[in-house]
Amino acid sequence: MKRLISIAAFFSGWATVACAAVPLTTLHSIHSLTNAEAGKALPVAFEATITYYNPKDIDMFVQDGDEAIYVQATKGAGLARGDRVLVRGHTGVYFRPDVIEDSVTLLHHGPVPEPMEATFDQMIRAETFCKLVRVRGVIQSIDMVEDQDLDLRTINMRMLMAGGYVDAYVISDDENATKNLLDADVEVTAVVPLNFDNKMQLTGILLEIPSLADIKVLKRASTDPWSLPVTPMDVILAGYRTQNLTQRVRVRGTITYYQSGSAVVLQTGATSLWILTQTRNPLRIGDLADATGFPDVHDGFLTLTMGEVRDSLAPAAISPKPATWSDLASGLSAFDLVSTEGNVVAEVRSAARDEYVLDAGGQLFSAIYNHPAAVGNFKPLPPKRVPVGSRVRVTGICILHSSNAFHGPVTFDILLRTFDDVAIVASPPPLNVRNLLIVVGLLLLLLSAAGIRSWAMERKVRRQNAAVAEIERRRSRILEDINSSRPLAEIIEEITELVSFRLSGVPCWCQIMDGAQLGNFPPGAESCRIVHEPIPARSGPPLGTIYVAFDPRTRPCGDESKSLSAAAALATLAIETRRLYSDLVHRSEFDLLTDIHNRFSLEKYLDQQIEQARQEAGLLGLIYIDLNEFKQVNDLYGHQTGDLYLQEAATRMKRQLRGMDMLARIGGDEFAVLLPRVRNRAEIEEISLRLERCFDKPFVAEGYVVQGSASVGIALYPEDGTTRDLLLSAGDAAMYVNKQIRREEALRRANDANPETSRRDRGIR
Repeated sequence: MKRLISIAAFFSGWATVACAAVPLTTLHSIHSLTNAEAGKALPVAFEATITYYNPKDIDMFVQDGDEAIYVQATKGAGLARGDRVLVRGHTGVYFRPDVIEDSVTLLHHGPVPEPMEATFDQMIRAETFCKLVRVRGVIQSIDMVEDQDLDLRTINMRMLMAGGYVDAYVISDDENATKNLLDADVEVTAVVPLNFDNKMQLTGILLEIPSLADIKVLKRASTDPWSLPVTPMDVILAGYRTQNLTQRVRVRGTITYYQSGSAVVLQTGATSLWILTQTRNPLRIGDLADATGFPDVHDGFLTLTMGEVRDSLAPAAISPKPATWSDLASGLSAFDLVSTEGNVVAEVRSAARDEYVLDAGGQLFSAIYNHPAAVGNFKPLPPKRVPVGSRVRVTGICILHSSNAFHGPVTFDILLRTFDDVAIVASPPPLNVRNLLIVVGLLLLLLSAAGIRSWAMERKVRRQNAAVAEIERRRSRILEDINSSRPLAEIIEEITELVSFRLSGVPCWCQIMDGAQLGNFPPGAESCRIVHEPIPARSGPPLGTIYVAFDPRTRPCGDESKSLSAAAALATLAIETRRLYSDLVHRSEFDLLTDIHNRFSLEKYLDQQIEQARQEAGLLGLIYIDLNEFKQVNDLYGHQTGDLYLQEAATRMKRQLRGMDMLARIGGDEFAVLLPRVRNRAEIEEISLRLERCFDKPFVAEGYVVQGSASVGIALYPEDGTTRDLLLSAGDAAMYVNKQIRREEALRRANDANPETSRRDRGIR
């Protein structure tokens, strides 16, 4: 349960207003407040006992008798479970009223309150919210997760109780604690902060376990999951069983979206709900309707499944909520009926749907109309033509791509109900196909009146119309290719061909900044009249330049500048869209500090190499590397020097590797090297020795001289493990053995160097 900094700042602003009021002195008085009252930052001063506190974060839970509450506390306070404390601060609101502390004073240490025996039904009804409970269940999955921002590791578990699934986690870096827990029957003591979506709607149960000692194994799994026989992938459903005791519920609201045989959205006030349904009955948007089905959570969103909907035929229209891109990206309008504006940059049409790509102040999103399925002689309405460049207002349902908007903006789409949900606010600039056709029409009338030149002018107009149509066809294809996976070089070449076509076949080429030359570069271009146009970037220097070579005897005309400007705009859109995608891919696979592969990239490549080694009966090696005493570098010289040390360490290690080897940073000061092709263990040991020796030379950074060193551990496939996790664990274990041996050797050398101190330390006189 992580509190947003923005929410904390909002409530802190009320504290000075409320400081003169009489503080609330009991948890009962705080729980008696409504969310609206708690949002006024009322002062509090009460005593309670700590049941959970994470000193590396801001989460604290306290309890007094049968009352419990969440306190947003200060990091690093010297407090522990069982401490009786005096909490001073002011009220806030998350799901229910909670407290933002100004100070926590230790009164004395005492016993932790006796946990409440809780059931799944009690927790899902929020009856145990923030309380210390004891529950029983079976562990279905368990994972070790590292949070580098908070510098902590947690064990995340999925547990099946009598009633449903719950999520639980405990702060620990003890990987051995996860062994033999899978499929075990356990009893857990924990606090219950629950799970919520971005609209503060309850989406499940979360347990925060204070320590590993609060997980009691009642019965181990009867069979080790890793000793089960291998099941063919195409018959795994033979082991599927389920028993669902979820109760049917009924909701009421206005129909704001309906896709026959798929989904319905109901909204009442600021609350909206996505309903999965197979109904194909006619439903009218804007009517009040009832729906019945089973509550569920899909992709983190609260939903109603197997829904049946009954339209009351009574109008109860809801006005769309005006919103900006920032409002929608905050996630607070998920499934709501909204209205927003943007400029059309592309149209994508298919048999199943039409999509308008919109630009809102430099941010892209899509407005999508899903075609209704054809029934009998029914045919869907023809698509609404919206010129590219138009400013439009779209109305529809806001659909998020992620349910977690607590850590920044999320991407979204707008689902249109009809083509009438797209309204043109402003037409595109005057230079467009429609206006050109009007001009051509007027010319045709004038030329027809002339009579004697009608035939010649008619042929000319036909050629012009064909050229305009071809230009528009090529331009539309380029826009479609920008949003597809077609290579960037081919798109740039299409743009140069479009310019060449518009300017009667003259040679055109593009020089990408620090990149390739694409297009038709003519021989002897130095003797031609060269016209060029820079490809502008949204920020920074130009992305490149588009060139056109004319016969030196020709004179400049307006079409040259217009054609090049339009082509440069298309090239900007293509290059920046593709570079944005490439940057996102790079960020997902490379460490931002050292610019080497990250843990995700290493694990993916390791899985591939294990599969290849299994197919070829080959060997592969893994070297686990830990920088010795790295924390002292940060403490003595500062984090900036520490970062430079990490960068230089990565550079040195890369120089010791072969071209096929992969170096990855998998933690703060931990690295790993994947050796995809080795002949034997000796070859791995030789490379690991080079990695250790590359630290012999001191590091110089920020004017400091740092003597670094590293401990390494090696693992060989398949001798030390046949899976990714087994190889990583083997390498990690070997590294720790090596580190311990180095420490013992260093201590022995120190004792040998000063025998008097050694004898005195051992009590020898």
